[in-house]
Amino acid sequence: MAFGGFSQGDARAPQSDINMVPLIDVMLVLLIVFMITAPLLTHSVKIDLPQAASQPTVEKPETVTLALDAEGRMFWNDQPLDAAALPGRLAEAAAKSPQPELHLRADQNTRYQKLAEVMSQARTAGIEKMGFITVPQQP
Repeated sequence: MAFGGFSQGDARAPQSDINMVPLIDVMLVLLIVFMITAPLLTHSVKIDLPQAASQPTVEKPETVTLALDAEGRMFWNDQPLDAAALPGRLAEAAAKSPQPELHLRADQNTRYQKLAEVMSQARTAGIEKMGFITVPQQP
């Protein structure tokens, strides 16, 4: 290999050879990796697995809609509901398997306090999935 410099007084030419050491290092590492993994790919156990043609059944959970209007009245699946009966209904829904999703619909003028109380009662009853229903703005 020829080494050279960029100074004016030096008569040596700059090095024009590529440095092969990093290339050789990478090649040797890859060789070792392939030597280790190649035997693992060739040793396999032949097993005749059973085959089934059935499709898995996807059971969609029931949804329960709890609506609150501006006066604070509640509706369970569009049926009027007394505030005292709400914890019992929530406990029944939480005991079902699979547990239904609780969809909350509230009038835009509903007090936040009332909505927070309903959410707290649902969480206390054990309802795990809750969501809010909104109406998108029309363009």
